[in-house]
Parts: sequence; C-alpha cells; structure tokens
Amino acid sequence: MNDQPLKGALLLVLGEGLLAVMAAMIKMLSDHLDTEVIVFARNLFGLMFLLPIIMHRGGFGQLKTRYLHLHLIRALTGVSAMFCFFYTIGHIPLAEAVLVKMTVPFFLPVVGWLWLKETIRTRTWIAILVGFVGVAIIMQADSGNIDPVMWVALAGAAIMSVAKVSIRRMAVSEPAQRVVFYFALFATLFSAIPLLWITTLPTGSDYLWLMGIGLVATGGQFALTNAYQMASPGQVGVYNYSAVVWAALLGWLFWGETLVLTTVMGTLLIVAAGVWNLKAKTR
Repeated sequence: MNDQPLKGALLLVLGEGLLAVMAAMIKMLSDHLDTEVIVFARNLFGLMFLLPIIMHRGGFGQLKTRYLHLHLIRALTGVSAMFCFFYTIGHIPLAEAVLVKMTVPFFLPVVGWLWLKETIRTRTWIAILVGFVGVAIIMQADSGNIDPVMWVALAGAAIMSVAKVSIRRMAVSEPAQRVVFYFALFATLFSAIPLLWITTLPTGSDYLWLMGIGLVATGGQFALTNAYQMASPGQVGVYNYSAVVWAALLGWLFWGETLVLTTVMGTLLIVAAGVWNLKAKTR
C-alpha cells in the first residue's frame, strides 16, 4: 500500500477522538459503577463487535497460533493496564488521565531493552528523562503530596508498555487481526474474574452506555490500525497527542475541568520529548 500520510493523519486524529469519547463515557459511569464492571463490559462488547468482522475476513481458521503464551501475557498485562487507566479516569481530570497514559512510549524502550535486548540510543534516553520530568511536574512531585491516583496512572502506563512489547515480540508471525482477537477473548475472560466481588450492578440505560463504550473502543482501534497501514509512525505518530486535546475539550465541556499551569507545562515537555524522539526515528 502506498503511503497516504494525510489520510493516515486524519484517521489517527479520528481514532484518538473516539478513544477520548470512550474515556468520557467511562468517567460518566464511574460515579456509580465499579471499575471492574466497566472493564468487563468494554472487553465483552468489544469482543461481540469484533466477531462478525473476524467471520467476514476469513473465519476462525486464521486464528491458529503457536504463541498462545505470548497472547496470554499480552492480555494479562493489557487488562491490568486497562484497570489502572479506567480507575484513573474516574478520579482525576480527563486530560490528566489521558496525558499520563501518553508516557507509554517512554517506558517502551526500557522494556524492549530488558526483554528483547534492544539498544537504546542516547537521544532516546534524553527524551525519556525529559518526558518524566514533565510527568513529575504534572504530579507536582516537588510538593511532597502526590495524589495516589497519579501513581496508579503511571503504573498503568508501565504495564501497558509490557503489553505493547509483547505485540512486537509476536510481530514476525502473528497478523494484527489474530493479535486483536486473542486480546479481546482473553481480556474478557480475565476481566470476568473480579466480578465475583463487585457490589453494584448496572441498571437501565447503563447497559446502553456500556455497549457504546465497546463499540466506540472497537471503532477507535480500527481507525488507529488503518492509520498505521496508510502511513508510517514517523509520518503520523505525532498526531497521537491529539488525544490530550480531545480529552481536555471533553473534560471542559461536560465537567468544567480546566488545565492548571503545572499540567500545561508538563504537557509541553512530554509532547516535545515524544515528538523529538519520533522525528529522530524518522530520519
């Protein structure tokens, strides 16, 4: 497929927008539903919306794999990160939750170095350092009174980086469709376990919102996947940061959230470090 950077960029912005809408829906439900319920519903309905696509694109015969253990690692770490992220959404401003999630690229090289023995260049180490300085500013680390929810968000980003490296580990033999299916399947099974101790069940329109979360999440993931099929990460990767803009806009519209100065400063550092390192990889 020929590179189509404009279409890729537009799809990436759309995908991040859909995931921001998903986050807003999660925040709305978090005031009366347990995180465990929302995570399970996101995975269950996501799997339900995915199955017809799998059948349309070749059926279940294409899903045979020799790397079930890697799919299990990817699902377990992905679900753990999802729990952290969904919990964070419900307890801090939407833009801050999304922004801390954007630190995943700074954890990736470290996990790749430890697991896959990949080399980390000096430029990347500098980008990682600058990125985490930005995170420290957002967390207001100098005050000595860091919100514990921020630690949950950062832990989620670190765990998500393990999930993403496991995908890279499978990249040689596992097509994207197979990776997506096994994640949806195992994530649904893993996230069903905590339902044993929940105290609040959805009622009425909650089910429609939970289905909406699964539908929007699936649409967002397909938009992102198609974006990277149309253009390389070096061409369009910078548009990932549109997620913060979408989240800030939705947080302001529905909850009256505004960005404090420390969040703006931290955002600039994180985005600058990410873009600087991305451009280096492009060259």
